[in-house]
Amino acid sequence: MDTEAQHAERDRSSQPPAGPEERSRFARFRGHLVAPDSGPSWRRAGLTGVACVLFVLLLSTFVVQPFLIPSGSMEPTLQIGDRVLVNKLAYDFGGAPRRGDVVVFDGAGSFVQSPAGENPVTGPLHSAATALGLAGPAETDFVKRVVGVGGDHVVCCDTAGSLEVNGVPVEERYLYFGDAPSRVPFDIVVPHGTLWVLGDHRGNSRDSRDHLGEPGGGMVPVDKVVGRVDWIGWPLGRWSSLPPTDAFRDVRDPGGVHG
Repeated sequence: MDTEAQHAERDRSSQPPAGPEERSRFARFRGHLVAPDSGPSWRRAGLTGVACVLFVLLLSTFVVQPFLIPSGSMEPTLQIGDRVLVNKLAYDFGGAPRRGDVVVFDGAGSFVQSPAGENPVTGPLHSAATALGLAGPAETDFVKRVVGVGGDHVVCCDTAGSLEVNGVPVEERYLYFGDAPSRVPFDIVVPHGTLWVLGDHRGNSRDSRDHLGEPGGGMVPVDKVVGRVDWIGWPLGRWSSLPPTDAFRDVRDPGGVHG
């Protein structure tokens, strides 16, 4: 028998067994060698997705909310299927809706009767989908253009067939082609703290004119305004900021100050 081989075998057998710490270190080393280079786990990906959704929900609740346009009442400014971005901070720091602003508001109590309580299961789901711009707005949400603010005397139509605010004719170039400023005559004074709002497609819009004989007279309380429509976010071909209008530039407040 090979004497050198016997000595080597004896030397190996005489070594004490590895301690727990050394075995653990060896196991970690072996695991490092054989573990595959895997990507993020499904759990981590799921948590990331939930965090993103929560972030968007918080953003849409307090800053900018997507809003799906469900009808043609604001054509040509807004088209059916447009997803607009509503600036919810536009009036939060001392500002107020101005003539010509396109706003989203809660019409409960003014345009529609206060709705019954929502379904406890489907209600929150629909609200979340609406906040993400994935579902149509609530039945009480509307988008219209402000044509009269508190104290304004709004008349339609004057002898030339134009909308008139505080005695000044308004050239409404944003109207749907072929539409008259209104086929329903009105002569109103807007109470302070409220707005008189109309759609740009006057022939296809249910707006303040339709509620003249009802409680509130079609006026929308300022505190029911959700925010101002500042951008069109979708479809991509229509991505743009909403162009401002100078239609009311010559209109003065009842006290003689420009609005």
